[in-house]
Amino acid sequence: MTAIGIQSRTASKSGYDVVIIGGAVIGSSTAYFLSMNPDFDGSVLVVERDSTYSRASTTLSTSAIRQQYSNPINVKISQFGVEFIRNFHDNVEVDGEAPDIGFHENGYLFVATETGLPTLQENVALQQENGADTVLLTPGQIRDRFPYINVDDLAAGSWGRTGEGWFDSYGLLQGFRKRARRRGVEYIDNEVVDIVRKGDEITHVVLRTGETIGCGLVVNSAGARGPEIARKAGLEIPVEPRRRSIFIFSCHTPIEGRMPNVIDPSGVFCRPEGAFFLSGGVPDPDLAVSPDDFEVGHSEYEDQVWPNMAHRIPQFEAIKLQNYWAGHYDYNTLDQNAIVGPHDEVRNFYFANGFSGHGLQQAPAVGRGLAELATYGAFRTLDLTPLGYERIRNNRPFYERAVI
Repeated sequence: MTAIGIQSRTASKSGYDVVIIGGAVIGSSTAYFLSMNPDFDGSVLVVERDSTYSRASTTLSTSAIRQQYSNPINVKISQFGVEFIRNFHDNVEVDGEAPDIGFHENGYLFVATETGLPTLQENVALQQENGADTVLLTPGQIRDRFPYINVDDLAAGSWGRTGEGWFDSYGLLQGFRKRARRRGVEYIDNEVVDIVRKGDEITHVVLRTGETIGCGLVVNSAGARGPEIARKAGLEIPVEPRRRSIFIFSCHTPIEGRMPNVIDPSGVFCRPEGAFFLSGGVPDPDLAVSPDDFEVGHSEYEDQVWPNMAHRIPQFEAIKLQNYWAGHYDYNTLDQNAIVGPHDEVRNFYFANGFSGHGLQQAPAVGRGLAELATYGAFRTLDLTPLGYERIRNNRPFYERAVI
């Protein structure tokens, strides 16, 4: 029998109070917060199909966090995430050691033309009302602070002065995972191939190795494979994998000063990545793909990323592509917001799906919220009820306008 907390291919028991399907950042955050809650004394199994995480959305993401959203819940979710990241070592240390996630608090800079100005102004007002350190900048103020940016066609920009930036996504995942394992959470390198449902209750999950594992409740945190997991339980969610290509390039002329993550009206974004720059955008058309499709959209770089970034930052006329990769959004086609919490009929099946590119930064607050639901039957810190499944059932979108 494998000791609790040790990675293996087989489970050490025939049943667990909580089975988490998917051990990347959302699943591991949930496991972490369950293990850290003194009121939870149950057993937790995390089933991860690839413990290298080489193709997880977590590790293939742009590894950033922001508070510039269009609804209060997402602002509050990110505020807790920033607090957690700032105190990361103390939160996750094991024997005095923790991964260094290197938080670069350079902020996001959303820039807008006249067409996008009203939305930008509304978003900034909402963010400020909810405690975000966001300021609205005139084109002249943008030029003074970030002189490399072309402001000729801009009406304004919004800049997160603090509480926004980027960090090491793999370090965040490993911090959650190592602390959870130390506190008794069991991880196995396996795959859920079937889910046994009797009426309105999930009773077991079936693993690739043939084991049938009993469960008190199931958390679906399978990322791009989340819709497949839901269907194994006879459930449907409006979530599909969408491919995103990321490009790393060097620039002949250095950018002076601290560059934020610049979000262009075209949807193309760019931020520093060490001595290089990281950029990407939204494919056109933006179609569902297989969760095994990691083909890079090279035409996006030539037709979309480079032209728009060279227009916004003229120094990027002379750049050289250094690296690239593709990952996935688990994209909620209803409203681009996460689905968090239990199914309204199958109450012991919890969703943690449809993050639409926001999963990494929302992982601390969502993991904490799911752990509260599992322990107390309700949210106790931040009320995530508006992100629940009921809106899916009723086809009632809870929109987020600031989607990148």
